Amino acid sequence: MSHPPRATLALAVAAALLLASACDRSPASGGRRRAGGPTNRLVNAVLSDPKTFNPVLVTDATSSDVLRPIFEGLVDTDVLTTLPRPQLAERWEWSADGKICTFHLRRDVHWHDGRPLRAADVVFTFDAVFDEKVPNSARFTLTVAGQPVRPEAVDEHTVRFVLPQPFAPFLSAVGIGILPEHILGHALREGRFAETWGIDTPPEQLVGTGPYRLRRYESAQYLEYARNDGYWRRDDAGERLPYLERRVTLIVPEQNAASLRFLDGQTHYYAPRPEEIADLQDRAAQLGIVVAEVGVDSGTLFIAFNRNPRRYADGDPRLAWFTDRRFLTALAHAVDKQGMIDTIYYGFGEPAVAYISPANPVFHNPDLKDHAYDLELAARLLDEAGYVDRDGDGFREDPQGNRIEFGLVTNAGNLLRERMCSILQDDWTRLGLKINYRPQTFQSLVERLTTTFDWDAVIMGFTGSLDPNNGANLLRSSGNLHLWNPAQKTPATPWEAEIDRLLDEGAAELDLEKRRRAYFRIQAILHEELPLIETVRQRQAMAYSADLRAFVPTVWGLYEPERIRIAAPAGAAFRE
Repeated sequence: MSHPPRATLALAVAAALLLASACDRSPASGGRRRAGGPTNRLVNAVLSDPKTFNPVLVTDATSSDVLRPIFEGLVDTDVLTTLPRPQLAERWEWSADGKICTFHLRRDVHWHDGRPLRAADVVFTFDAVFDEKVPNSARFTLTVAGQPVRPEAVDEHTVRFVLPQPFAPFLSAVGIGILPEHILGHALREGRFAETWGIDTPPEQLVGTGPYRLRRYESAQYLEYARNDGYWRRDDAGERLPYLERRVTLIVPEQNAASLRFLDGQTHYYAPRPEEIADLQDRAAQLGIVVAEVGVDSGTLFIAFNRNPRRYADGDPRLAWFTDRRFLTALAHAVDKQGMIDTIYYGFGEPAVAYISPANPVFHNPDLKDHAYDLELAARLLDEAGYVDRDGDGFREDPQGNRIEFGLVTNAGNLLRERMCSILQDDWTRLGLKINYRPQTFQSLVERLTTTFDWDAVIMGFTGSLDPNNGANLLRSSGNLHLWNPAQKTPATPWEAEIDRLLDEGAAELDLEKRRRAYFRIQAILHEELPLIETVRQRQAMAYSADLRAFVPTVWGLYEPERIRIAAPAGAAFRE
C-alpha cells in the first residue's frame, strides 16, 4: 500500500483546523499558540480519564501519568542513564550481605498540607501495598522468596528494609509513590483504603510531596495542576523548582483530535502517530516545532488469548483452542508484521519478537526467531491440528465440529490498534476463522481484562520497565495482570511454573550475566507457548513546541520535567 501524499495530508489537516478554530476553548485548554501563548503553563493531552487518584491502586498508564507530578517515591529512575537516583530518600546504603537496605529521608520534604514527611509515611505506604483488602500490582514486584518486603522505622527520618535474601531489582521496585499516613491511616485501619481517593475525590484532598498539586479535574475534559511552592527541589542557582506555575492535561479520547489540538497550538507536545512523523518533520519550521526521534518503543504491543477457565462455561470449545499451541502457532504465522509496518507505521516500526524491547539491551533476548508471516503455512498447521472446514460453509471447525468463531477487541480511539485489528480480522478470515471485532472504550476494556474477564482475544500494550521483575504482575501466574489467566492459586501449566521459578531466580541473583540468562529463558518460553503474540514496536518520536526549553524526551519518559521552561516569543501577546 502506498503512503498518502504529504500534500494531501497537509490539506486534510488544514481543513480540520478550520473546524477546530470554530470550537470554544475552555480556560484550561490554551497552550502553545502560533502568535504566542502563556509562558507559565505546560499543556499536554492523554487519551482517557484516570481510573484512580490513589497511586497504590494504579493499573493503567493514564492514571500513572496524571499522578506522577503529585506523588514521589524513595527513589526514581534517571531516564538518561537508566540508573536509580535519590528522590524522597537523599541516600541509601546496603549491608555487606546485600540483605539490608537503609534509606535516609530528606529533612526538607513536606506534604502539600505543610506536614513533614516521616518514616511512618513510608511504613504506612508499604502496609497498604500488602494489605489483603487493597488490590494492587506493586506487591508482586515487592515479594522476595514469598515474603513481603516491608520497611521498619529506625527513627523519624530513617527506614530499613530487611530482605530474606539478596534481591537485585529492589531499587527499581521500591520507588512506589509514598502516601501520607496522617490522612489515609484511618482508611487503611478501617478497611476503606481501596475506596479512597477515587476520581470523585475533590482535588484539594489529594496530598502528595510532588512538584504540583491537582487543582481541578473535569471528567472527559482536563486536569489542571498548580505549582507546589514548597517543593523541596532547587536548581544549581538555588531557585526553587518547578519553574512553571501550572500544568494542564487535556483528556482527548481520540487520536485525530489530539493531533489537531497540537497542530492548533493548544498543547505543547505530542507523540505523533507513525503516519504523521514525516509530514511534521517537513513542516517543523512552519509550525514552530521540533520533531525528535527518540528510539524504539520500550514496551510491548501484543495479541493475547483468554485462557481463563472463569471465562468459559463447561463445554465451551474456545478454552481448548486458546490453550492449543498448534492453534496459536498457526495464528502467529498469520500476523503480517511487515505489512503493518508499511501500511500502519509508515516505516516507523520494527517487528517485535521478544517480550522485552531492544530499548532495554541488557535484558532483551535477540536470539529468538520470529514466526514468519505465511498464510499457506498457517493454513497447513491448522489442517494438521484438525481445524478444517467440515461442512463447506467457508469456516473451519475443530475436531468436535465447533465452528472457530471468537471475538477480538482493542481500545476504541487508538487508531493504530484499530487498524491492526482490521488487518488481523482480514487475514484470519482468509484462513477460515470467524472473527467478531468490536472495539471498546479503554475503561470498559480494562474492566473486561481485570474484572469480568469477558473477552476472547485482545490487542493490548504494556509499558516497558528497565528491570524485568517490574513486570512480575504480568509474568507471574499469581499476578493480577497475568492477562490470559490472572491470579492463579497454583500455576495452571508447567511452563507458567517455570516462569515463576525463573522470576524468583532472576530476582535473587546479583550476577548480571546469570540474571540475563533467567530473563532470556522467560522470553523464550513466552515465544514458544504464545500466551502473547508480539506484533510491532514503533520507532517513537516526540513533536514539541520550539518555545520549550530543557524539554528532553526519551523512550523512558521526560527527563526532569520540573526544569522545563517556556520561552516568550518576541512581540507576542499572551492570553490567560
